[in-house]
Amino acid sequence: MNLSDYIEKHIKQLLKQDASSVVDIQRNLLADELGCAPSQINYVLTTRFSRDRGYLIESRRGGGGYIRIIRLSTKPSERVREMLSSQRVTQAQAMQRIAWLEEYGWLSKREAALMRAAVDSSVLKLGLPERDIVRAHIFRAMLTTLIKLSGGGESAL
Repeated sequence: MNLSDYIEKHIKQLLKQDASSVVDIQRNLLADELGCAPSQINYVLTTRFSRDRGYLIESRRGGGGYIRIIRLSTKPSERVREMLSSQRVTQAQAMQRIAWLEEYGWLSKREAALMRAAVDSSVLKLGLPERDIVRAHIFRAMLTTLIKLSGGGESAL
């Protein structure tokens, strides 16, 4: 497990311990606790706790500053509907959405890997914005197929 994975796992454990799905951390203290640089905490928060992954990050600077991580309580069906309605999807958005679907148990590791491969920019050899439009179509087709194979409703995923 690399350092970013370890930091992500630690923060998710903190969130699980809190019934309200909100945790306040002090970046420097967490970095000291985990034996890493504060910038590594920022990197993990930016890349793995984004809105597309179902999180909101708030920060307060100053003497008693903190970073608040909030796990959004959006209903999964609403989140899937949002994914199905996207007209353009960047590679970063696709990867975050796939990670979210996998994290919530809607995709197996194998399905997630196949989806990542299908929407990767190295495969979609088009210019922008066409590449993001085609990626959205592919993502939507795969997600729709998974919904149909699972019994027709998002809750069945």
